[in-house]
Amino acid sequence: MRIKMALAILVISSPAIAGPQCTNEPQDKWLTKADMMERISKTHYAVDVFKKTKGNCYEIYGKDQTGKRVEVYFHPITGEIVKSSAL
Repeated sequence: MRIKMALAILVISSPAIAGPQCTNEPQDKWLTKADMMERISKTHYAVDVFKKTKGNCYEIYGKDQTGKRVEVYFHPITGEIVKSSAL
């Protein structure tokens, strides 16, 4: 019974914690990782983790200029911030 309840909660909550969908454009149109990291450095984020998401965004885990931990999604073609949240 507990397993069924845990699975139900997981299924219901999964869409709520999923990241944004950024693009369906092919990766050859995306900014390179080096170019994106350069843009991110200008935003004053300290990057601990950089990755590509299932929603075709670039995502970082790191710290903002005040030292708070953050998760930030970037559009891989424009480099613009799509979503940002404190952790």
